[in-house]
Formats: sequence, C-alpha cells, structure tokens
Amino acid sequence: MQKALLCHGNQCNLCYRKCKIKEGSSGYCKTRINIDGTIYTLTYGNLSAIELRPIEIKPFFHFYPGSKALTFSTYSCNFPCPWCQNWHLSKTIPPEKFEFVSPQKLVEMAGEHGLCASFNEPTLLFEYCIDAFNLSNKPNSIVSNGYMTKEALNMLKEAGLDAMNIDIKGDEEVYEKYLNAEEKYVWENASYAKKIGIHVEMVFLIISGVNDREEQIDGIIEKHLKFLGADTPIHFTRYFPAYKFKEPPTPIAKLEYAYEKAKKEGILYPYIGNIPGHEYENTYCHNCKKLLIKRYGSTIIKNYLEEAKCPFCREELPFVM
Repeated sequence: MQKALLCHGNQCNLCYRKCKIKEGSSGYCKTRINIDGTIYTLTYGNLSAIELRPIEIKPFFHFYPGSKALTFSTYSCNFPCPWCQNWHLSKTIPPEKFEFVSPQKLVEMAGEHGLCASFNEPTLLFEYCIDAFNLSNKPNSIVSNGYMTKEALNMLKEAGLDAMNIDIKGDEEVYEKYLNAEEKYVWENASYAKKIGIHVEMVFLIISGVNDREEQIDGIIEKHLKFLGADTPIHFTRYFPAYKFKEPPTPIAKLEYAYEKAKKEGILYPYIGNIPGHEYENTYCHNCKKLLIKRYGSTIIKNYLEEAKCPFCREELPFVM
C-alpha cells in the first residue's frame, strides 16, 4: 500500500466530501483506509483496465485531434450515479490481490502516445497519476466528475496534467437528490482548471427524467458561459439505460434542442455525442462556418486542420494541436 497524499490527520482532502476516516475504516469511495492513524491508498498500481483508445472517445474534440491515449483506470467512485455506464468498475472496491503496474511500466506501455485516466473517477488514482504524469513527456489527460479539491487540481497540474474532461451531472437539484453532492464545486473547478492552463471540455449526459427539462438544459448552458466562456467545448451526450436506471434513451430531438440552444446563446463549439453520423458531432469554424473535422462517433473521417487556425478564413481556433 502507498501512503495517501492530501490527508491532514484522519481527514482526506482529495475531494470535496472531505471524509474523516476513523482508524480501521475507509472513506466514502472505499479506496483510502486509516491504518494506525495513517491514511493509505488502495489503488496505487491497482489497475482495472489499460487500453489504447482514440482521444475523441473521451470525448476530447479540441485536444490533439486524431491522436490516441493509453487509457487506464482503477475501481470505485466518489459519486453514486445510478445510471453509471461503467458500473462494473465504479461499483467495485479495489481487490486486495492484484498485478501491480508501476507508473514507469505504464509510461513505457504508452510509448509515443499520451496517458488518460478514465473509465472510473481518476481522482481515486491521484497518487498514481501524479507519479505517472511526472514521468510522461506526452499529453496527459483525465476524464473526471470534477469533484476534487483545488489543492488536488493544483498538484495534478504541477505533475503535468494537460487536459481535463468534466462530466456535469445536471443542476443543483440533481446533485443533491442523486449524489449527495454540491454542484458549485464542479463549475468552480472547471473554471479554475482553465485559468491555470488546463485544456477543458465539458460533457453533459442528458438523462431521461433526471436532467432533460428545457429549463435544466438552459441552466447548464448559462453556467457554461458564465464559468468557462464561449470558446470551451460542451458535449451533449445521449444516455442509454445502464446499471439501476431503466428510463428510455434520450430522444435525439432533446439533444438537438440543447445543441441549437447553446449555439443561439453564444457557445461556439457545442457537440452531440452517442449518435454516430449526426452532423452535430462535426466541427465547423465558428467564423466562416466551413467544415473542419468530420466524425463518425470517435472516428475522424476527414480533418482539414493542420494548426489551430481555420485553413479557410485563418481565424484562430480554440484547439490544442
């Protein structure tokens, strides 16, 4: 076991749950345990998956488009989402017996590709990510619920975190009802991450009967503009029944409403996700409206970009290339 970082006495300051962990017990996420007054992490090198995947599948559409990242994960989560798409990982506590994968080994496996902590909440791999990102000289990214403390976010940035995809679950009501969490921290973290130089893209999984009312969608768009501005991409993603949630998939018209509303309100790069072949998963220049990247799901069919400028009108584009 590895000694956990960001612990003050018996309090864990990794995420905003700030669990006080009694001796012999673990915190909310079940990945940190108090042994004789010291907090240890159970996830260091304890990986549930390692897979080379397109960066677009995260989704990152404005971060090294067409590249791949060695994607890795551990177990459990600090959110109890009943609709979780990766519940087989997020609802499983870290096993006591496992094949240890060192950060050095992970970076060697990545080779010429970047690293991405994903599948389950990467905050739970905090110490491991710090060491792996420090060793990596390629792009480092995470796909997160955005509930880590700013102290944790600063340490990730210092270790070499380049990009962050943040999953916004809905409005304040959704966070309170389903997650026993506070929405404000996620938006504050997204804004702060962008401020300190991390590339940010937001994902809003629109779930039937949970966060799909027009006033909820409008509220997310309003907060996105307030905290992140017009040039930060937002992905409106289609929900499918998973884990404990059996509501029908998001109607495509609802996703199209979100996209068109976002464009109307001034967001330059909204996208629709989980509808392969839809025109709204493509990238169009915000200035001249020309097609820049044509996609089919996570596959790039045609990419006209060679730099972060439109090849047609020469407008500067919010891309990391």
